[in-house]
Amino acid sequence: MHPDVLDAGREALARAVQSGLLIDGHASHCGDDLFLIMSHDRGEDDEAVHRLAWETFVVGTDVAKRLHLYGAGQDLLVDAFPGNVQGAGPGSVELGLEERPSEPVVVFMAGGTAAGVFNLPLYKMFADPFNTAGLVIAEPMHDGFSFEVHDVRASKKIMLATPAESYDLLSFIGSPSRYAVKRVVTRNGEVVAASSTDKISLIAGRHAGNDDPAAIVRCQGDFPVVGEVLEPFATAWTVEGAMRGSHYGPLMPVALDQAQPSRFSGPPRVVALGFQLAEGKLVGPRDMFDDSSFDNARSEANQVADYLRKHGPFEPHRLPLDEAESPAMPGVAAKLASRWADLG
Repeated sequence: MHPDVLDAGREALARAVQSGLLIDGHASHCGDDLFLIMSHDRGEDDEAVHRLAWETFVVGTDVAKRLHLYGAGQDLLVDAFPGNVQGAGPGSVELGLEERPSEPVVVFMAGGTAAGVFNLPLYKMFADPFNTAGLVIAEPMHDGFSFEVHDVRASKKIMLATPAESYDLLSFIGSPSRYAVKRVVTRNGEVVAASSTDKISLIAGRHAGNDDPAAIVRCQGDFPVVGEVLEPFATAWTVEGAMRGSHYGPLMPVALDQAQPSRFSGPPRVVALGFQLAEGKLVGPRDMFDDSSFDNARSEANQVADYLRKHGPFEPHRLPLDEAESPAMPGVAAKLASRWADLG
């Protein structure tokens, strides 16, 4: 992320706060992607807020093009603002809430990976008692949570409640290339977490870069505490992404100053910014993975990356052909189709 692109994002958000469109805003990044964290009181899917995001990405693209940066604007799949950034290329996640007396939130930003990357961490946060002790010992959490799961290929959604439907839930979200957790809600319908599920390759119909998803998780009180929310990332889970979006790699939790995937466009990175909401103001951020207790996860990620890279173009390092975003295979298959002969 070039500093000039990041500055363009910061300036756009500052103007929006000054005009009253936003309560607060924070521009950040993971890898080479700009993330806009915005708070406002206009409700979800507000056109003016989505327009602000779109126009900020356009300005950032213009800066990147002047600097001759590679792939500038490749996530912007349409020429003009379509009324909502969802389905237009950039990943987006919104979480509407009524602010509690104390409202800590953690914003996760991932780079070099794909939508669905938060399936396993969200399951562990809200459904795994070996990760989240509060599911056992905290009365408000003892009844469990419900997961809104999206089938990103069929454009359908389903709600599944844990712990009663945990096995059903895992049947779907264990395949993150197709099924992604969109929201986690309490028994009374209060949204406690949300993630972006936009898959840019499905929108574009071709490889157009990694999805670079994000997630927002509310913490403390009747929800998992901050330590329980961060704990899933103490393991370097294997995720889609890395080079050309067509490989598996370990998800490495890193501080912002290490969020620069370079080796084979990886390993895929995730950063976590902690904020305290105060009447909509974003107090912070705290760089949550800037912590030596995640050193083992980073070491594990490097070891897994070494192992997977030795496979080269073979699975399980390369994605299966029906999931890989690389456009080469259809052309190779067509060129050699006439040379295939029947067996026997």
